[in-house]
Amino acid sequence: MKKKTDGLSPKAFEAPESRGQVSFGSLDELISTENPVRFLDAFVDKLDFGKLQFKVKEFNLEGRPSFHPKLFLKIYLYGYHNGIRSSRGLEKECMRNIKMQWLCGRLVQNYHSVADFRKENSIAIRNMFKLYVQFLQELNLIGGKVLAIDGTKSRAHNSKKSNYSQAKINRHFDYIENRTTEYLKELDTLDSTEDKIRIDEIAGKIEHLKESKIRYDQLDTQLKESGDTQISTTDPDSRALLVQGVVVEVSYNTQAAVDSKHKLVVATHTINRNDRNAMSAIALEAKQNLGAEKFTVLLDKGYHNGREIAKCQANGINTIVAHSELVNSNNFGTQPAYLVDKFVYSKKTDTYTCPAGEILRTKGTWYTKKRHEQDISQYKKYRTPACKDCAVRNLCTGRKEGGREIERSEFADAVDKNRKNYNNNPKLYRQLQEINEHIFGTIKRSRLPPGGDNRTRESKRRMEFNNARL
Repeated sequence: MKKKTDGLSPKAFEAPESRGQVSFGSLDELISTENPVRFLDAFVDKLDFGKLQFKVKEFNLEGRPSFHPKLFLKIYLYGYHNGIRSSRGLEKECMRNIKMQWLCGRLVQNYHSVADFRKENSIAIRNMFKLYVQFLQELNLIGGKVLAIDGTKSRAHNSKKSNYSQAKINRHFDYIENRTTEYLKELDTLDSTEDKIRIDEIAGKIEHLKESKIRYDQLDTQLKESGDTQISTTDPDSRALLVQGVVVEVSYNTQAAVDSKHKLVVATHTINRNDRNAMSAIALEAKQNLGAEKFTVLLDKGYHNGREIAKCQANGINTIVAHSELVNSNNFGTQPAYLVDKFVYSKKTDTYTCPAGEILRTKGTWYTKKRHEQDISQYKKYRTPACKDCAVRNLCTGRKEGGREIERSEFADAVDKNRKNYNNNPKLYRQLQEINEHIFGTIKRSRLPPGGDNRTRESKRRMEFNNARL
């Protein structure tokens, strides 16, 4: 009987090796000398786990010996470097991936153990990022003179429906009250018709509204006790943030400081608020990681905040933050030639001189302005009686009674210094986007895990491996 063929000569193709062929070799020869996994292995082996505060389990004479924490860290870092974040996925890789087998010496860890290591060592992993930055400094890969700071929004595991503000809760209260009133009126009408089916249906809807009222009462109490402007029920730490234009999403805000020399990340953390009050925290973290006395930070106008600018300058950090353009929102009010930046301040006399040459003085009283609990500032008011008879009063102010009034914040000196830095360094500021935009391009629109420590740990790992790829 002739053997069946597909009509092609077997000599036309390379013959595969027999699966039964016995061969001698080692795992090490399967991993090339330039493979990134060798760098990861050497880096972890050099770490001092005691100084980094990794938790090392005590040796137990009974039972199976535990795995060394360095092994778990290698698995954890390999997973992030290759986009494998689940502990179950990492366990599978230990069984089928040659690189992972080389890294672990063919040991296979249970996914529970990998997850526990990640959960128990969040502080140590943060410390490791700082050590990694110092390692890059020793290799002269970080300049430490100019940093670009920016943030990107990462969607949380919390829908918009599960996020509540006081206005949203009040809308639900109004809806429940209006619907209940409508149903009660309908019940009064149905009493005469004796439509039992419809009466039972409405009674059920009223009962459902009562249950909803109880739930929103609890949310209202929770919101007031928190002292915050909003709460999220699925991922409690997440907040509704402005993402772009008028688009709002329940998310987190990942901040990063990027060094200008080789575009490497030197500091990162995750917050649940917008950029306005985020500058000093990320700048001071960068200063601590670098061990630097002075450096310059570049930021866009979303970060412009007098308090934050003053705090950075007080800690030796030179700020170049773009400022919003002054515009006239009322055609019948202040005209461009009389906007506040046209008034000249004299620090010596603590007065303002208006474009018409009149002097505005202050009584020295400090007033308080409050946006929210984390944004409270003081300011002084400057006025002049000359406004009453001024010939250009209608161009300077739209107020029918009284004259022009200038407010000067307690942080005005720091803001003025920043404005000079911005105006004197246009070329340097234009480097902002080219320094940090590609960093955020790799993590845009991604999700972060719930929980405070998890968010920051995740962002640090992403940035650390971005540095490794560069």
